[in-house]
Amino acid sequence: MAVRKRVCRFNVWINPVFDARLGAEPDIDLQVGDLKGPEDALAALLAHAHVLHVSPARDELPRRWHVTDALLADCPNLLAVSSAGAGFDTVDAAACTRAGVAVVNQVGGNARSVAELAIGLMLAVSRKICVSDRLLRTARGFTRESLMGHEIGGATLGLIGIGHTGREVAKLARGFDMRVLAHDPLLPDAEIRARGAEPVDRARLLAESDIVSLHCPLDDTTRGSFDAVSFAAMKPGALFITTARGGVHDEAALAAALTAGHLAGAGLDVWAPEPPPLDAALLRLDTVVATYHTAGVTHEARRNVAAWGAEQIVGLLRGETPPRLVNPEVWPTVLERRARLLGGA
Repeated sequence: MAVRKRVCRFNVWINPVFDARLGAEPDIDLQVGDLKGPEDALAALLAHAHVLHVSPARDELPRRWHVTDALLADCPNLLAVSSAGAGFDTVDAAACTRAGVAVVNQVGGNARSVAELAIGLMLAVSRKICVSDRLLRTARGFTRESLMGHEIGGATLGLIGIGHTGREVAKLARGFDMRVLAHDPLLPDAEIRARGAEPVDRARLLAESDIVSLHCPLDDTTRGSFDAVSFAAMKPGALFITTARGGVHDEAALAAALTAGHLAGAGLDVWAPEPPPLDAALLRLDTVVATYHTAGVTHEARRNVAAWGAEQIVGLLRGETPPRLVNPEVWPTVLERRARLLGGA
């Protein structure tokens, strides 16, 4: 008798296309673990799972269920961890590689949605949209001139990272006749040009950009990389936008740069922690437009990542190389383990 393939996810919201796709496979059992239920019941589900589909939101998933060496030690049947998003902040990819476990994500599935919000934040900050909204609802006696902002058309936009999302931002920026610069140490200059931006070093980007927008991952090379020195190196009166990850920028240093008037405004979708405390210094500034890590949270993006995630899991369990494999070096080991656990070639 063929071995049943077991996929586990937690009971957080997911577009129903995910469950429907896996449910169409006669040899796959999808099991949903209750995060508010007994820990031992959830641990038992994970102990038998072949694939774990997990949220990448580090502050929404209890630390107990982040994929670490400790969790992997209790999951001897696990072949793969699938992130329900472009990032995989709740997954220790190196630990997975050591354990012979593949890590897959859905990078690109929400790129258009994130890019649209990045442009939206630029407009909201530059045109003082949120300040105008608050005043119109609560006060009188102000003038339209007191709400005067700047066009983003014709401005110089600097992208830190021009991967899937950065490329979409560059495409949208061209509709505003923006000059687009990009710094991405992972890409050659020719590829950056092909993605719609002028390749420059980081120092030049900070010095020349009217708007700096972050589209880089959070890792050891980027953590805390936008600090007081970086903000001081930005063009006076520039805007800072991030839809990347909280932790890349120093929130206290950004608040200081805004309060001092060196930077004119910021649009922030990501925080450390999420959500930030109500008394966070950045939330007290009218020059900040704040959103709650919703750049990729649209109906279209959530459907994309759910559909992509399910399809990738189905293929992976058949032995097909996943198209969005984070740690490709582990794949031969995964195939060997799959043959032992599930049988077949």
